[in-house]
Amino acid sequence: MSEAINYFETVKCEDYEVFNLTYHNKRIAKTIAKNFDLSEYITPLNEKLLRCKIVYNSDEIIDIKYFEYKKKDIRNFKIIKDDKIEYSKKYLNRDSLNKLFEQKESCDEIMIFKNSLLTDTSIANIAIYYDNSWITPKKPLLNGTTRQRYINSGFLKEADITLKMLKESKKIALLNAMIDFDILEDYSLYS
Repeated sequence: MSEAINYFETVKCEDYEVFNLTYHNKRIAKTIAKNFDLSEYITPLNEKLLRCKIVYNSDEIIDIKYFEYKKKDIRNFKIIKDDKIEYSKKYLNRDSLNKLFEQKESCDEIMIFKNSLLTDTSIANIAIYYDNSWITPKKPLLNGTTRQRYINSGFLKEADITLKMLKESKKIALLNAMIDFDILEDYSLYS
């Protein structure tokens, strides 16, 4: 009998409020073709900024944990190329991403290029400000919930992003459930 594949969702909670559940519920449904209403499972422990980690498989919610969240200061990015990386679902097993992250050297984070196009960082989707608009990779490794919200609102457009375009942009943004749309103007790229 094969071992069940586990997935996870990271949900932001603050002041007892739970954020963007509609998008998390949709991603779970797309991942396992089953509907869970996370509002039935998430009860923030306090008013602090919390990262709620929900682990599930194709049958059930396995575990829910809460962690006080402290945002990482990310300023330096190592450009990593990997044409075989696959992370289309939010798998609990992040070995492939962790192996790439280990190549970051003295940088804070990595930017992953697949087939010469920007995809994601190890912990967030990415957008760049290019030609007077915000664009995000057309083929991210993972279609994040925050990324999808900004695409749906019309604020963010999808495009193929080359290394040249990345280097020409004056600001970038990291996107995930905890940091939302975090704009960086003071950052460095390393090959």
